[in-house]
Amino acid sequence: MAHFERISRTVLHEWVLWRLVQSRFRSPRGEEFVRTYVESPGATGIVPIRINAHNQYEVVMVRQYRPAVDAYCLEIPAGMRDVAGEDPQDTALRELQEETGFTSTDVRPLGQFLQSPGISNAEVQIYLAVGLTEVAMERHGPEEDDMTVEVLLLDEALRMIDTGEIINAMAVVGLLRADRLLRAESAFGK
Repeated sequence: MAHFERISRTVLHEWVLWRLVQSRFRSPRGEEFVRTYVESPGATGIVPIRINAHNQYEVVMVRQYRPAVDAYCLEIPAGMRDVAGEDPQDTALRELQEETGFTSTDVRPLGQFLQSPGISNAEVQIYLAVGLTEVAMERHGPEEDDMTVEVLLLDEALRMIDTGEIINAMAVVGLLRADRLLRAESAFGK
């Protein structure tokens, strides 16, 4: 089977952690074409879960102002992979502490996904954290200084996905995958 082939790659612009790249490709049929996209170091997200007095799952989320959409978004703790060589799980735990003041020693991978493969190679690694412990919060920047921490029943957060109140892709994927894993573990008595 024939494949697409990259013929050339040119970095048009670099800023902070990202690169704007233009590449020339050859299609399996031999047609040449150019595409411009953003290269990213990727990000991590973490779904912090605790069990309340009624034996229900609660999820710790953050509400943060996002300049790109000029709105507040309800999200799971997350951040860019901005420390060279840092393990993605360590990045997720660092973001959990910075944004919510919690940490966990019980962290489980929930997989990865591409945020927007039509315009970027940005890949998100997501995790589930259970058995939360309070620690010092270490926020950075004006958006995080204004951020609020919100604790919801997991079932309520899932309902908010259905009603469109939670539309952040990382939160949607993370919450749905966390719910699926927790239900599977409950079914098998874990």
